[in-house]
Amino acid sequence: MLATVGLLTGCGSARAGSPVANGEDAAAYVSAKFDDTLDALSDQFSANDTRKTRLDQVVRFDQKRMNSTVTAVQLGHPPARLSRNHSNLDSNEYLDVYHPANSPVEYMLLGPVYASLAPTPWVQMPYTEGAYNECVWPGARTVCKMLGAMQDSAQAGRAAKSANRKPDGSVELIAEVTLTAFIHADVMTFPAAIGNELTPEMRNQTLRTRVALDPRGKLTEIEMSGKISGNGHELEIDYHYQLDGTPSDVDLPKIPDPSQVTVLSNSAAVDDFYDRLGDIQRQGK
Repeated sequence: MLATVGLLTGCGSARAGSPVANGEDAAAYVSAKFDDTLDALSDQFSANDTRKTRLDQVVRFDQKRMNSTVTAVQLGHPPARLSRNHSNLDSNEYLDVYHPANSPVEYMLLGPVYASLAPTPWVQMPYTEGAYNECVWPGARTVCKMLGAMQDSAQAGRAAKSANRKPDGSVELIAEVTLTAFIHADVMTFPAAIGNELTPEMRNQTLRTRVALDPRGKLTEIEMSGKISGNGHELEIDYHYQLDGTPSDVDLPKIPDPSQVTVLSNSAAVDDFYDRLGDIQRQGK
């Protein structure tokens, strides 16, 4: 997802293995670089680079938990795209979305939790994302929102903490992102019952965020984590996005047999499907 973007460009004068800058100057330097490069990210999302990624998402509010993994493949030009969103708490809860390259339709595989949505394992719907950058794709959406949260905090002047260049030329950026920025960027949508318990003091607390760039300046990893306490509650967040090897054709499924597919042929049918899917997801929270 933002792997085509070279963050912190212009840092070539830093010695390998040393901070890019020091002290208070480091915060100002990193904030400026961070803010400048994030402003340009949306312009560079049309590259659709081939990549294979993994995003682990863990959220705990007191005893309520969400734990899921999104694996994604983007392959070819124009790209074929596959995302698999699987719960780690219930093996029956998953949604896989597959768009074959150049296809006017995309396919969704329904896990047993969602089996009531259609009489077949797969549904087919018109593909409407071709005119948009890859941040609208489920395989990239959350990491784009994570970087959006970082941008919100950077613009508030409090996010960036340090940047270090390693001996191999890679760069690690450490930042702090407020819970307010995390929520504003919609990295995760909290149910109202939880959102109403998050006080202004809690929302002002921060998540430690680590960004890793390879020696070419491309994004390889983002990790956002922390525990936030207040109002008699504890919220724990741990999101970890990373590149996950080199994709190939074997990572993509075959187009499902028509007998296994329910066709949603128009926007009304698609809207009804997503309304019912949302009802199931809300019932599980």
